[in-house]
Amino acid sequence: MALAYVGLGSNLGDRERTLRRALELLADLPGVDLVTVSRFRDTDPVGYEDQPRFLNAVAALETTLPPRELLDRLLAVERELGRTRGGPRFGPRTIDLDLLLHGDRVVDEPGLTVPHPRLHERAFVLEPLAELDPHLVVPGRGPVEALLAEIHSR
Repeated sequence: MALAYVGLGSNLGDRERTLRRALELLADLPGVDLVTVSRFRDTDPVGYEDQPRFLNAVAALETTLPPRELLDRLLAVERELGRTRGGPRFGPRTIDLDLLLHGDRVVDEPGLTVPHPRLHERAFVLEPLAELDPHLVVPGRGPVEALLAEIHSR
């Protein structure tokens, strides 16, 4: 059993309802137990700024699924909630589920990088991770609190 962290984000439609439904669907996945969820945060968009604000959170999951299979299930949940992949990169979306961490595993293969490749640059991910586990260490990057302090010092 591995402890995985999944980032959730939405900026179209009823954002809170969408995140709550995504959490229900995650909790129903075979091989996945929803452990805890950070508080929801209203955040500015990053990368593509001409769009509505996001509602973000992070969920901790205990899972027997390997990283690729968990990612495939996350993408299926996105599709079920109406996510489409058209439009600009980092653009508006009904739901975004990112596999942030999968235990202490490091994965770099086509279509899957764990830890998430931009995790260390994003306060909207690091803050909820620190809320869930202030002592969490991102493999290859260091403690979440130190990564967050670096962002806030810029």
